Amino acid sequence: MTIKERRGVAEGRVRAAEDAVTRLKEGFSSIGITLPSLRIDPVSCAGDDPVAPLVDLGRCNLDTALRLSVVLEAQRSAGHEE
Repeated sequence: MTIKERRGVAEGRVRAAEDAVTRLKEGFSSIGITLPSLRIDPVSCAGDDPVAPLVDLGRCNLDTALRLSVVLEAQRSAGHEE
C-alpha cells in the first residue's frame, strides 16, 4: 500500500470516528445526558498513519455516571424481556 493510500485509509478512519462521536453525542443528548469531554483522542490521530483513532468518552460527574448506569440497566432489562 502506498503512502497516499494509507493516508486515505487513515482519513476515512478519522472521519468514521468523528461520525461516531457525533452519533454518541446525539444519542446521549436524546436521553438527557451530556458528556462534556466526549471527543476523538488527538494523540491517537497524531502522525501520518492514524489507523485506529480512539474515541475518548471522557470524564463525567457522579450524577451523569449514575444516569448512564440506569439507562444501560434499562436497556439490558428490555433485551431480556424479548
